[in-house]
Amino acid sequence: MPRKLFRKLLPSHETIRNNRHIARFGPWLQHHNLWHLHRRSVAGGIAVGLFAGLIPGSNPVQFMAAALLAIAFRVNLPLAALVTLYSNPFTIVPLYYAAFKLGQLVLLESGGQLPDPAFSLEGKGFGEWIPAALHWLTSVGKPLIVGLPLLALLLALIGYFTTDWAWRLYVRCAWQRRKRRRALRAGEP
Repeated sequence: MPRKLFRKLLPSHETIRNNRHIARFGPWLQHHNLWHLHRRSVAGGIAVGLFAGLIPGSNPVQFMAAALLAIAFRVNLPLAALVTLYSNPFTIVPLYYAAFKLGQLVLLESGGQLPDPAFSLEGKGFGEWIPAALHWLTSVGKPLIVGLPLLALLLALIGYFTTDWAWRLYVRCAWQRRKRRRALRAGEP
């Protein structure tokens, strides 16, 4: 399990408690589940990261949202922040398209495609780009606004239960391997 690898990479509880930046936040960042690797905190951290990864904005916004949600739900904070990286410039268009289609499905809207962005970043200043982007977002409308939180919630649930199931399966297989090894040792003269 990558647990041993994470233990090597993550700081110890004592290091975290003594860190002057974390100490400023008092007990909020010192809860053991925020830094511990067990089934519930890891599955929850992945779920929080998947949810926060679809929050519109750049990585710092998503990292902050993941950190706040991890603190609120007391799940693994570093993992939650790391998982938000699944939404990146290469994956954001397919994710938003899936959210748009999910929103259409929920709102019972017929067909229709995601409108093409009528603006180009090339040659436009920030002042011209923002109104063009806002106009495109308003043309997308309700399906994206409804579909985005639904997709985030759906991904979070799938991530949580998949991680929980995989963790349990790994533990069960590890127990069976130990049981077989003990049986082999007991049978040896």
